[in-house]
Amino acid sequence: MKYHPDKNPNAGDKFKEISHAYEVLSDENKRSVYDQYGEEGLEGGGPGMGPGSAEELFAQFFGGGLGGGMFGNGGPSQPRGPRKGRDLVHALKVSLEDLYRGKVSKLALQKTVLCPKCKGKGGKEGSVKTCKGCNGTGQKIVMRQMGPMIQRFQALCPDCNGEGEIIPAKDKCKECNGKKVTNERKVLNVHVDKGMQEGQRIIFSGEADQAPNTIPGDVIFVIETKEHPRFQRKGDDLFYQAKIDLVTALTGGEFPIEHLDERFLKVDILPGEVIKPGTPSHSPTNANKPSGEIKVIEGQGMPSYRHHDFGNLYIKFEVIFPDPTWAQSVTPEAMQALRQILPPPEPLEFPAGAHIDETVLSTVDPMQQRRAEMGTSGARANGAMDEDDEEGGAPGVQCASQ
Repeated sequence: MKYHPDKNPNAGDKFKEISHAYEVLSDENKRSVYDQYGEEGLEGGGPGMGPGSAEELFAQFFGGGLGGGMFGNGGPSQPRGPRKGRDLVHALKVSLEDLYRGKVSKLALQKTVLCPKCKGKGGKEGSVKTCKGCNGTGQKIVMRQMGPMIQRFQALCPDCNGEGEIIPAKDKCKECNGKKVTNERKVLNVHVDKGMQEGQRIIFSGEADQAPNTIPGDVIFVIETKEHPRFQRKGDDLFYQAKIDLVTALTGGEFPIEHLDERFLKVDILPGEVIKPGTPSHSPTNANKPSGEIKVIEGQGMPSYRHHDFGNLYIKFEVIFPDPTWAQSVTPEAMQALRQILPPPEPLEFPAGAHIDETVLSTVDPMQQRRAEMGTSGARANGAMDEDDEEGGAPGVQCASQ
């Protein structure tokens, strides 16, 4: 648009040069001739040094910064190297124990390699010929009339089936049948180092599928951590849920933790170091309150990756209260002694002149517990009924008012 004659009357022959460049780049045959012989080849003047490859022209148009070309310094084109093949990515599921201690896993994979008999040529020496129909590219430009317009698109060369080369049937390699590659089973020793993190990658350079004129891609294993029954991990820190009884929470004691390397930690709670119980996190009124006392054991977390230190082990406590029947075996004197040992309760206060009814707590049966947790009473107030509220009526039938 910058050099179009309608937009820029002073553009001169610049628009013709750009149009000519587009004509060469969009035609696969012309582009291949230009890459090899330059402008002289396009004009039929034989091999010569051209002003640059098609890739360099694109670089000039889109800021690639390559030298040479029609708008550059006129230097020789850069040789095109082989392309890199596709990487193979696999998920590697490991346990938290493996990430704590480190592990070496032997993993087998199937991949294609260059045929060892023909060395990836597909046939006898000298029998493999470049396809003249596509000049070795494997593709041809096809033009199709679409009303007043002509559509151009790429298609596989029918002469070589997109291979770019033609091998006579009698000269094809007997090992690979002219495919140039065979299958191979490769065993890799995958080292999972201590402290590796979720999503970290273990790369085996050049171990992916091989193909002629192609740099093999990489085999990449991505760490995925299996869920652990006791620990949760965040960075280099570990989190553990400990259950202790009420006596230990109030008067001190000991409890064990089985670590990830088969060691056991004996954790001491000092006398008088009261462990406070948490509130149920599922309760809406307690959503922002702590779900249990949290303590830390420094240096007992995960090892830091390729360092010599460790994270911390954080312990969240759940205090287990005694069974409701425990008081049946306790004498009134012992109960009174316990009340004297424990901190006194808050004094009971009522507003002056308030009417007071004496009430007693009862044990909730399983059905009442279910209704309380699901909010059945509120649902009934809105006219909803569940199966337990039908009082034996037939499905879909409600009792009529008398």
